[in-house]
Parts: sequence; C-alpha cells; structure tokens
Amino acid sequence: MPHLVARDLGFAHPGRPVFRGVSFRVSDGVRLGVVGENGSGKSTLLHVLAGESADGHPLAPSSGAVVRHGTLALVEQELRTPPGTTVGDVVRATLADVRVAADALDAAARAFDHDAGSAGLGELTELLARAEHLEAWDADRRVDEALSRLGACRDHARLLDELSVGERYRVRLACRLAERTDLLLLDEPTNHLDDAAIGFLTQQLAAWRGGVVVVTHDRQLLDDVATAILDLDPSMDGTPTLYGQPGYLSYRFAKNQALVRWRQRYTAERKRAEQLAERLDASYEGLSDEWRPPKGSNKNRRGTRARIHVKAADRLVQRLEAEAVEVPVPPLELRFPDLLAMSPGWDPGEPVVELRNPRVGRRLDLPGTRVAVPPSGRLLVVGPNGSGKSTLLGALAGTLPLDRGARRVVDGARIGVVGQEESVPVGLRMGDGRLATGFDAYAREALDLLAAGALDPELLVPVAALGLLTEDDLDRPLAELSAGQRRRFELARALLAVPHLLILDEPTNHLSIDLVDELTRALQATSAAVVVATHDRRMRDELADWPTLELS
Repeated sequence: MPHLVARDLGFAHPGRPVFRGVSFRVSDGVRLGVVGENGSGKSTLLHVLAGESADGHPLAPSSGAVVRHGTLALVEQELRTPPGTTVGDVVRATLADVRVAADALDAAARAFDHDAGSAGLGELTELLARAEHLEAWDADRRVDEALSRLGACRDHARLLDELSVGERYRVRLACRLAERTDLLLLDEPTNHLDDAAIGFLTQQLAAWRGGVVVVTHDRQLLDDVATAILDLDPSMDGTPTLYGQPGYLSYRFAKNQALVRWRQRYTAERKRAEQLAERLDASYEGLSDEWRPPKGSNKNRRGTRARIHVKAADRLVQRLEAEAVEVPVPPLELRFPDLLAMSPGWDPGEPVVELRNPRVGRRLDLPGTRVAVPPSGRLLVVGPNGSGKSTLLGALAGTLPLDRGARRVVDGARIGVVGQEESVPVGLRMGDGRLATGFDAYAREALDLLAAGALDPELLVPVAALGLLTEDDLDRPLAELSAGQRRRFELARALLAVPHLLILDEPTNHLSIDLVDELTRALQATSAAVVVATHDRRMRDELADWPTLELS
C-alpha cells in the first residue's frame, strides 16, 4: 500500500493559482525529487501533502485529493519553536511516538509473562513488529549519531534561540532521520549542510525503508537518491511533469528536449499567427479597394459583391480562430549581461581586490596569506561549515572590517555581492508608506549608486531584461515573493552596476536547478572576475579548473 497518493492535486491562494494537475504515488523505496522555478509552489506542495500550513494550521488542497497511510514527518527550511525551547525538547517531542511504541511493547511483554491470557499473542506480535519497524531500542543512539554526523548541537540543554537558522535546521533534521517515519518530507535539506553532513544524509535517504519526497536544488543529491523527479514548472500543456527515470542527468536531458520542442512550437505558432493576421488585414482592405467595381456600374451588382466579400472575410476569421493553437510563453532564460574586466587605465597585472594576512575576530585567521583576485580572475572558496568562507568573502567585499591585515581595492572598481542573507529588507517601504516592489527597490538602489558616483548611467542593467523575474513579479511587494524569488532579486541587484568583480556566497541556495545550470555557465564565460563560495558539489565539480582556496 502506498504511503502517499496525490490525485490531480491543485492549490491556489486567493486570486492566484500556485500549482495544478499534480499526480503521483509514493510507496516504500520511492524517493521523489521535487524541482521547479522559484515561486512554483514546491514548499507549498510539501505542506499540502503534510496537511498543515507553515504555521501549523490544517491545510487542504484547492482541488484533487491527498491520501496518506502511516506516519509522516515534515522538515521545513526554518524551525519555528516557542521561546525557551531547548535541543532536548525537540529530541523528546520528535521521538515521542517511538517512546510510546517501546513502552507499549514493554507493558504488553510484562503482562504476557505474568499471565499469558491477559495479552493476546497477536497484539504482542503487532507491537513487536511496530517497535522493530521504528527500531525503538536504538532511538537515542541514532539521534546522537545524527546530531554528530550533521554537525548539529548535541547539548540538550542549549536554547534554540541561541543557535543560527542552519544550526536549528540540523537539529530538526537529525531528529527526523532518527524517527524512522513511513513518509519523510524534506524542504531543501542540503542548504545548511557541509560535505560530510550531505554524505550522511545521502546515506540515510538511500537506505530509507519508507517513502521520501525531497524538494531540492542539489543536482548531485538528485543523482544519488531520486528514483523519480516531479517538475512543478508548467509544461507546454500547462501542467507539471513527472519524470520516471532516476537521477538528475536523465531528467535534465528529457527536460531540455521538451524545452527545445516548446520553444520551436511557440516560435512557429507566433510566426503563423502573424502570417494569418496579415492575410486577414489584406482581406479587409479589399472591402474598400481591390474588389470594388467602377463607379456607375450596376448598384445591385456592387452590393452583391460586397456581401460575398464580407462573408469570405468572416469565414477566414472563423478558420483562423479554429486553427489557432494557444501555446503558452516558454519559461524565462537567464540573460547574463556583458560585464567588464576592467576600466580604462587599469594595469592588467594589478588585482581588482587583494587581502594580506587577514584576521576577522575568531571566524577567520590567515596569517601570512595573500588572497588576490586579478581582472577576469576566478577563485573558488571551499571548506566545512564554520571554516570562515562567508567571513572571507565579506572581507574581500569590504563589508567586514579586518582586525589584522590589509585590504586593497583598485580605484573605481565596482563589486557586486550576493550574500547568504538578504540585503534588502522584505518590509522595505517607500516614501508614501506602501511596501516596496522589486521595481521600487531596484530603482532606489540605482539612484543611491548614481548619487555616490558608483554607477555609470549608460551601463545600468534593466532588471526586467535579466530573465530572472517576470514583470508581474517585479511589480509585487518584495514581502509577497518566495525565498527563491527574493534570491533571484539579490542576484539582479548584484548585476545592476555592471560589476568588475562578482562575489557570490552560496549562490545556489534557494535557486531552481534550471537557473543554477544557467548561472554556472554564465560565471564560466563572463569577463568579470568572480569569487564563489559554495557547498554545491555539482557546481564545485563544474568549477574544478578554477584556482581554489580551501579553508579548514
């Protein structure tokens, strides 16, 4: 019996559809990867499957049905808990069902030993099977191992309020992996994990005895564990597509072929529509010119020919409408701008930015180290969580002051930065009090840069021309955009001033895998210098020929 069945599932916010036509089944051993563009409803789908909203309220689909069997656990991107909650509280709450199963088995076994007639053998067998399924006697060891292997806090007395978002996520993930539910729902599980932790997660998922639904942009994770992939991006017929082949590479090939056919069909239909419209225009023009007999000829004959020509034109209109094929606009593609390697007068041998002997608090200490990024240079920064990758990038960008060492940047260098944290407040308001839209925030940024002399107005990159967000999305308040859409906006902001140097900290976080593929190709080809810190294993493989700085 499948643990989860989705039948023609749909969900809509008031006035705005999120997804529709989603159908699949998840049984033991099925590991369904869910992908899609930012804002396509991936996280919403998980909540609909779980039957509860992000704030814990019951949540039902707008159409279709969800059928669940067995136990279910959802690991969201953020762990929301009441103030004062400790790591131990999360462990105890997560393993409550495991404890109940173990206690019930112990009680039934004692009763059976005391009086074989007081507890049926069938009941005892059922409780034993349940406890074995949950591996109840091993739960504490599994939790401790998962906390350790994921790099999570193991101090049960530690307050969650004192932990970062990533640290809290790892605590919840570790507990859920130890819980052994029949169905595990994961939302971007690798965002806060280093290589060792991802390796442990991959091992756990590959061996999961129940079913798994995982929303992820991690292409390597999909290759390693996914037995099928559900793409929530609309296809040519407007509905999501279920790709039944395992792994990312087979999915990527099949989707690329579908996109090529879609774009060819769209182009052909647009061309045909234009040709038919031209024929229709010519037909109506004939009503006043070409068909009209000379003046003075028989009026009845002129009227008869007019009616005939009008009917012919009407029949053409009807045929055009019957032959018209409504092909939706294909999805956006990243249109990366032409960035400059350097400005006139620069010495090609001089670094755009240079750090010497940097130390920033306890987070980064590189005595005797020189980090220099030349024009058109490349640098890949790798290392486990806590090794100082983000701190190094902040020091290069000049957003973090040095406690020791020196930073030098060439005069006039423009630097675009995408950090892990959002630089534009979601609740940003304009002078009239309304919430700022993407267009508003982008325009304000451009005006600030112009006022500071840090932007050449002839080089400004229009945000709508990048293929990162639709004009409708840019017209919405930032607060209404998904985390992935806001991440796209952060990337657009970094490109606004046509930077000589791009500094990207975990650029794949919250981005769709289609955009990650496009962005990787763009970074390899751009004339600007690029510094990337990433835990994305596939991106690191694709950038393996770059100079690499490994922190430990």
